Amino acid sequence: MAALPQLEEDKLKLLQDLEIEMMSDMYNRMTSACHRKCIPPKYTEPELGKGESVCLDRCIAKYLDVHERIGKKLTQLSMQEDNFMKNKITEQPKTS
Repeated sequence: MAALPQLEEDKLKLLQDLEIEMMSDMYNRMTSACHRKCIPPKYTEPELGKGESVCLDRCIAKYLDVHERIGKKLTQLSMQEDNFMKNKITEQPKTS
């Protein structure tokens, strides 16, 4: 029985690593997309201009909002699928 907690610990570690990887990917995509959209390829000043700053703020806010909405929708769909599968399993006629 001592292997069971280790298995759960390994699953938790895997989930944590996956979450870090997904967040890192999201951050990189967001940074790249908002940089491309808001900052011109030729830099004329060393600091961000007001327009660039506002554009970046809005872009990042929209990106995070959409990311959160998608996450909630995927969670909802996953829960519906789990419930559907549980109902299917309990509805199956038992044959001996």
